[in-house]
Amino acid sequence: MKIILTKDVDALGMTGQIFDVARGYARNYLIPQGFALEATAQNLKRMEGERQKVEDRMLKAKEEAERARDRIAEVVLTIPQKVGEEDKLYGSVTTMDIAAHLEKQGISIDRRKIHLDKPIKALGEFDVPVKLHPEVTAAVKVVVVPEEEG
Repeated sequence: MKIILTKDVDALGMTGQIFDVARGYARNYLIPQGFALEATAQNLKRMEGERQKVEDRMLKAKEEAERARDRIAEVVLTIPQKVGEEDKLYGSVTTMDIAAHLEKQGISIDRRKIHLDKPIKALGEFDVPVKLHPEVTAAVKVVVVPEEEG
């Protein structure tokens, strides 16, 4: 079934693109959730009219993501954690912790955009990728240090 995306879908593509997807995926998920329209002649004509607006919006979003990438590149997050014997962390540093520390720095990032393969469970420096836009990825430097007692 041919569809036109009305919103960006990570697994598929960008707004305004036309795809051929399984009928059930389109009818049960994409169309009811408002992510897509069926690619009829009328909908194609309507999307052509909106294409320039969409392209302008995408360009603006990419520029915004590039500015955010530059701000994130300057930031070094120092995250204190409780450690036990042999410098083993009691907990771990997760995407929620990183997002909270970025928020304290004045940078608001959705934690789902922060890509950690697995939570950080050791002391040291880590470069954590942040996917700000489909074409823009930043790296935030995270330094995990032992928590001061007292």
